[in-house]
Amino acid sequence: MSSSSLPPASSIAARLEDCVFAIRKRVAIVPRVGVVLGSGLGAFADTLEGLIKFAYSDLPHMPESTVSGHDGKLCFGSMSGVPIVCMQGRVHLYEGHSVDRVVQGVRTMARLGARCVLVTNAAGCLHESWSPGDLMAVTDHLNLTGTSPLVGGNDDALGPRFPDMTNAYDLEIREHLIDVAREAGIPLRQGVYAGLLGPQFETPAEVRMIRGLGADAVGMSTVVEVIALRHMGVRVGAMSCITNLAAGLGTQPLDHTEVEATATRRRPELATLLSAWIARVGRTP
Repeated sequence: MSSSSLPPASSIAARLEDCVFAIRKRVAIVPRVGVVLGSGLGAFADTLEGLIKFAYSDLPHMPESTVSGHDGKLCFGSMSGVPIVCMQGRVHLYEGHSVDRVVQGVRTMARLGARCVLVTNAAGCLHESWSPGDLMAVTDHLNLTGTSPLVGGNDDALGPRFPDMTNAYDLEIREHLIDVAREAGIPLRQGVYAGLLGPQFETPAEVRMIRGLGADAVGMSTVVEVIALRHMGVRVGAMSCITNLAAGLGTQPLDHTEVEATATRRRPELATLLSAWIARVGRTP
């Protein structure tokens, strides 16, 4: 996208305010915590107490998801007394959306009041010793999408022109995830997530390159959302559900149905971790 075709910062802010205004007319909940639920992981939102749902299509400027496993709903409720907003599915760059629209959802969560967001995703692993179904707390990322939600004019009301990404993935949030996983007896790996544009899966040569750059898992989401959230000063954690071995590491052809099936199989463990994590961060000042 050329700089001349990028929306001005003022229009991005206006779209954000339109969406927030429409939500606040219908929902009194002021969320403390936000959760983004990736491929096949959206069922967790249905466990919220006092659940209220809105289809993205019913909210101004919220793009609709076209990908299986992403229901495309913004959900409000509570868990362990903590007010929550969940994105039940996301949109992706590869669906043809501009990057500012891809991050409309997480920016909306931040503007509604969420000061801590956990982003989940389905990812391919870059290690032969890892297995589909493993869970990984993200320690850092490689943005290989070729873009950023901060390209173009900067709105100082959203965040600074040059945000620091040294601690993009908050250590305290990650430590909470590690602690609740240990207490529940659920193995939790840690590693670097590489975000690519997609929608095609990576080639074996690309996998070797990405692994050489220091990544442990690869996917097609998350990184632009994290950048947008950190720009707005929101603390971020991320967790990947490893759904497949990346190209060249396994013998089976890669398929999105495998991604969904593996993520669905790990729903109980994911729900346990998310529930315990929310209860813990809800007690944190």
